[in-house]
Amino acid sequence: MPSAAFAKVTDSAHPIRVMIVDDSLVVRGIVSRWLQEESDFEVVATHRSAKNALEDLERSLPDVVILDIEMPDMDGVTALPLILDKRPHVAVIIASSLTMRNAELSMRCLALGAMDCLAKPQSTSDLSGGSEAFRHNLVERVRALGTRAAKRLANQAARRGGTFTPVRSELRPATSLRSATPPVAAPPLAKAPIAAPRTTAAAPTEVNISKRMNDPVQIRRMPRIVPKALVIGSSTGGPQALAVVVTAIKKVIPRVPVLITQHMPPSFTTILAEHLGRAAEAPCHEPTDGELIKVGRIYVAPGGFHMKIANSPAGPVIKITDEPPVNFCKPAVDPMFNSALQVYGPNLLAVVLTGMGADGARGALQIADAGGAVVAQNEETSVVWGMPGATAHLGACSAILPLDEIGPQIVRIVTGAQA
Repeated sequence: MPSAAFAKVTDSAHPIRVMIVDDSLVVRGIVSRWLQEESDFEVVATHRSAKNALEDLERSLPDVVILDIEMPDMDGVTALPLILDKRPHVAVIIASSLTMRNAELSMRCLALGAMDCLAKPQSTSDLSGGSEAFRHNLVERVRALGTRAAKRLANQAARRGGTFTPVRSELRPATSLRSATPPVAAPPLAKAPIAAPRTTAAAPTEVNISKRMNDPVQIRRMPRIVPKALVIGSSTGGPQALAVVVTAIKKVIPRVPVLITQHMPPSFTTILAEHLGRAAEAPCHEPTDGELIKVGRIYVAPGGFHMKIANSPAGPVIKITDEPPVNFCKPAVDPMFNSALQVYGPNLLAVVLTGMGADGARGALQIADAGGAVVAQNEETSVVWGMPGATAHLGACSAILPLDEIGPQIVRIVTGAQA
């Protein structure tokens, strides 16, 4: 039986259909068991070969494919575009071992259309021994991405005047499907005035985010600040979104330091920093503990550690800590947001991009309450509207924007040209 940590949160009436493609029998067996212990998943096929998966794709009709990178007959990088060509709306999660080469290949897969990537435990014994963090991350990503994919297919069928009824794979006994529940339209964004911003950092506030997720979204006034730092948090879909944002803010990077926490394991964040540096045409790297923060540079939190900001006699510095995960994440966005607020006060611009979960929402609320500016990505352009959605429903945002409008908004805020 699944533990409470993996409680069902999807509102889809259809089980999320999952295909597992991995040449390891142990991996296929363990991952399949984990998913089948969840009431909202159905493992429709498992394959040791990418070629076999491609042949079965149109019969199994998965919502999510968990795809290994290294396989003997066809690697994941080769198979991915073929999978997306046959089934454009399927969500592909890349699962790979934790090596620099596989990190680079995983980043290539994200550029080719994969939705997310996960680092598998170093050995099958680690995997079979429990690996609760990997299990949690895998289950929640399958759930978030599968719900999104299933809804898109159901909406397409509804627009065509029919219902979506997938063909059953012969690899697993069929079970009945109920008709999909039509999606509920989001409430219109309401603008609400707020009290004059405080000039000192707010004390940490415990917020029950789950109880606030049905609250109407209210937009704060955009504070007239001159940001001393730009802090960005992201997760699922984040590497692609970050590349769009940093490309759009090239001209203001020389004015502020940019600090980014993206949910990724070690090696993956190293490659991400290299890619973002090229996109932004600016220095971008994983910082070391105690490193002085400089304007015109981009700092990416190293995988497996939290990145915080602290004061020093020479100025703000990076603090790399090995503290426990926050919101099941390490690195996590909230520690970066909270510590940045202590250093920069209200002169802070926080951006929350696409990602599952609610990491960053509490920190963003504290920044907003202290007088800083918070911008979130909108639901339509997010791969998963978890982190930005939680931030929006807490009432922390002064703007909720499509991805391609976030960069220009940052430029306006940094240059003092916002309306």
